[in-house]
Amino acid sequence: MPEVHAVRREALGERIREVGAQAALVTNLVNVRYLTGFTGSNAALLVTDGNAVLCTDGRYTIQAGHQAPDVELLIQRECAISLVADAALRHVRRLAFEAHDVTVEAHQSFLGVDGAPELIPLGHGVETLRAVKDDAELALLREACAISNRALGETLETITFGQTEREVASRLEACMVELGADATAFDTIVATGPNSAIPHHRPTTRGIERGDLLTIDFGALYQGYRADCTRTVMVGAEPQGWQREIYAAVRAAQRAGRHALRPGADVQEVDSVARQVVVEAGYGEQFPHGLGHGVGLEIHEAPMIGPTWTGRLAARMPVTVEPGIYLADRGGVRIEDTLVVGDGEPELLTTTPKDLLVL
Repeated sequence: MPEVHAVRREALGERIREVGAQAALVTNLVNVRYLTGFTGSNAALLVTDGNAVLCTDGRYTIQAGHQAPDVELLIQRECAISLVADAALRHVRRLAFEAHDVTVEAHQSFLGVDGAPELIPLGHGVETLRAVKDDAELALLREACAISNRALGETLETITFGQTEREVASRLEACMVELGADATAFDTIVATGPNSAIPHHRPTTRGIERGDLLTIDFGALYQGYRADCTRTVMVGAEPQGWQREIYAAVRAAQRAGRHALRPGADVQEVDSVARQVVVEAGYGEQFPHGLGHGVGLEIHEAPMIGPTWTGRLAARMPVTVEPGIYLADRGGVRIEDTLVVGDGEPELLTTTPKDLLVL
């Protein structure tokens, strides 16, 4: 998609001019991929007015030629400093760089380049561009979520008593790949019984027991884009009163958060709308994380939706809404969807039902 990447680099050019620079050095590998299509493990990108130079090492010469045919290619092992030197040769006087990605040591090495440009922080310029997805990106996200939906449905049909968390996670991950995923979007969470009260629990050999709450947080990776979905179900018995109560509260909070997604909405206010439902149910202290986050080439990216974040939503931003209640030593509930902010109701990409299912 060379045309798409060229448009993205042109948009970055506006940010470069805003900070008073003549060019930008992009060192974050995810951002390099976003701007060029190149997926190698060693790369940096120099973006100037009307030109781009991709630097990588000899292992990736052929790959770079295939994935990024519309940019100039420089083959060097030390990519970032090589591009600083290249910028100096191009008479760039002010070079923006990703200060959040460059180490102090690397920054010092840049300053030692003969004729080094003045270095100016670019800020999160590329990440800001990435937050709003184009048509190609949204199509890949939809497919990642569709694969995830199908895989969860098939996996839930195979769950039995005594099956371990690790076995469920392995089956779900294999199913996603069988259905077309390139890999998992992140480490799958399968948490049973009291383990479901641990938001980022890592699957263990604990076997599923009758009356357990079972939380599964997972997603498929498809052509670089990542789905994110969480469902909580009951296993083998009707829910007890406390289980039904916290599920109802989380379901209501998740619904409120979804309905608050609209262009221009403040991310703290969106979080507050959902969080207030949990607070009024008496479980405010048991909801310890933010409401959601952007998804795309990374599983957690801008915008972040929570009580300490700033910013506003915009159309075509894919985000998650994932409230939870976690009762230590008893169990917890989290319900999460990936949605795309739009002018009307957000587009729901993770369509697995959210009624409290009893397996």
